[in-house]
Amino acid sequence: MRTEPTWRIPVGLLALLLALIVYGIVIARYLPALIGTWPALAQTIVYLALGLVWLLPLGRFLKWMETGNWR
Repeated sequence: MRTEPTWRIPVGLLALLLALIVYGIVIARYLPALIGTWPALAQTIVYLALGLVWLLPLGRFLKWMETGNWR
């Protein structure tokens, strides 16, 4: 375990926050035009899936923040 602070943690947190803001804006801007006429249940499923899909790369990203290695 590391004993000294590293630059990757604050930079990683800021990058994660920025990426989530951009992701949210893109979803909120473009998706309603595409699925706005779908039934509410279908829209709910799409928004739930998109709300969870950002978690997929999160594990590797957090590992990079801690160790500096993507693997």
